[in-house]
Amino acid sequence: MSEKKKESVLAGFKAFLMRGNVVDLAVAVVIGAAFTNIVNSVVKGIISPVIGAVGTQSLDGYKSCLKAPCGIGANGQPTGVEILWGSVLNATLTFVITAAVVYFLMVLPMSKYLARQEARRKAREGVQELVEITELEVLKEIRDELVAQRSGGGGPAASHDRF
Repeated sequence: MSEKKKESVLAGFKAFLMRGNVVDLAVAVVIGAAFTNIVNSVVKGIISPVIGAVGTQSLDGYKSCLKAPCGIGANGQPTGVEILWGSVLNATLTFVITAAVVYFLMVLPMSKYLARQEARRKAREGVQELVEITELEVLKEIRDELVAQRSGGGGPAASHDRF
């Protein structure tokens, strides 16, 4: 590979890495991994015991037998065909609980915060527009007054009207 081509590949790779969205994505993955531990701790330490107090601690034991006899044979091998629907239900509930924790602890408060910030920004822009419109109206009135004075002949009465 030629030296020039090698430099251009490295320069392109460096440009790719330095783009903002790649860096943002890397930060999001790291923060997401750290936040996953928090969410898992909340689910495992608080929500799952509450659900376990009402129902069962683990759904993994629930299963159905499609082809009998289900169990472990004399040779230690499983027999029959089992559907482990308890594991699927457990994973589904874990996902729903995790999504609820993320939504209520992160998404909802952040969206409310951003909505307040946007309302404040719009209020500031509305005040600026009002000031700009008022200044524009005053300038138009001054212009119209000057035009009226010039077309009025410019005599002593016109100069008296100015003050």
